[in-house]
Amino acid sequence: MIKKFLSIVAIAALFASCNNTGTNENESESDTTKVEVAAEEIPVILLAEFAEKAGDYVDKKVKVTGIVDHICKHGGKKIQLVADDVDVHVFAEEKYDEALTGSEITVLATVTEFRVDEAYCLKMENDMIKEHSEGEDNDEHIKAKKAQIQHFRDSMKTTSVDHLSFYDLQYISHEVIK
Repeated sequence: MIKKFLSIVAIAALFASCNNTGTNENESESDTTKVEVAAEEIPVILLAEFAEKAGDYVDKKVKVTGIVDHICKHGGKKIQLVADDVDVHVFAEEKYDEALTGSEITVLATVTEFRVDEAYCLKMENDMIKEHSEGEDNDEHIKAKKAQIQHFRDSMKTTSVDHLSFYDLQYISHEVIK
């Protein structure tokens, strides 16, 4: 009885596989589901508003337009983008072309945040003490670092915050405005 049952199942499977063309009569190649990815909308931030709006875009892509004021001479991987009385630094992995200096460009970049808090101030003090004890810093440099640390602390106290945020851009691409 089992042999007869297995024979019937095998014959049924053989017929089923012979009649299967791989597509349903109601289905065609053009009916396949297509997933469309929407074009990424990248916000444009006016350089004049960058300082106040950057916190909303940390680790997100933005576009900013300004004039390349200068390219850092120590490696060429940082530009200062300016407009009116404001500026922002744009850091890159590769050197910028010197020809960009003076050009108006739109930069596509990711907003980055650097936070200064009390722990950072303490680290700065400890590093300063270590460098001074090893003879790596002179008295004027120590005095300037102490003033900077005090400025950070005073700023946090005055604004009643536990940290200060400094925003920059991490370069992705740019376009020269003609």
